[in-house]
Amino acid sequence: MSKCLYLQNSFFYSSATVLKKVHLNMKGRKSADQRWLVRQMSDPFVKAAHSQNYRCRSAFKLIEMDEKYSILKPGFSVIDCGAAPGAWSQVAVQRVNSTGERPDLPRGSVIGIDLLHIAPLEGAHFLFNQDITDANMHTVLQRLLPQTHADVILSDMAPNASGFRELDHERLVSMCFSLLELAEKLLRPGGSLVCKYWDGASTHKLREHLTHSFRDVRTVKPKASRKESAELYFLARMFRKM
Repeated sequence: MSKCLYLQNSFFYSSATVLKKVHLNMKGRKSADQRWLVRQMSDPFVKAAHSQNYRCRSAFKLIEMDEKYSILKPGFSVIDCGAAPGAWSQVAVQRVNSTGERPDLPRGSVIGIDLLHIAPLEGAHFLFNQDITDANMHTVLQRLLPQTHADVILSDMAPNASGFRELDHERLVSMCFSLLELAEKLLRPGGSLVCKYWDGASTHKLREHLTHSFRDVRTVKPKASRKESAELYFLARMFRKM
């Protein structure tokens, strides 16, 4: 189970119950796990995720980026890569009106993909136990997209950490390149791509390829991304269909 889901299932009760749960869950745990639990309980984005019914604090990363750059609009079709546990999909569903809750606005669509299971979400079509880097998935997605093309590709996915920074960096950059291949097949001209990366030796190469395919490429570090985290996001807009 992911830490987001673990926290969501285990700790969000009354304040007294939370503190009791934290104390009980400290027993027998490694010091690193204890530090993680304490940090989570003092994190304002974790608390906000609970109060606003988001599945994970990462929702606020996308909310901040969208409010600043207007990535998601009613009627848009969105592909959410590495979607579990579904927090980014929740944000996308709300902002593209994929439930049709606002009949006065165009109705969009959200497709989420992950190797992990994702709990159902109204307004989203989830493909779990599926690998977005598999080229066969491109055909599946094309059939599912209302206009056979997406307006936005989102990715908060990352490989399991190996403990070797440069290796993890290269693996994540490789994932980002697979998203570029996905964009070439499924992203409409003028569309946007958001992808997480960890800075390293291949960052420049990835930026060059993004700049070749998009008119506007910038690096973003949302406030909800912890300061100590190495994660950054490339926001690439105005896709140039080759």
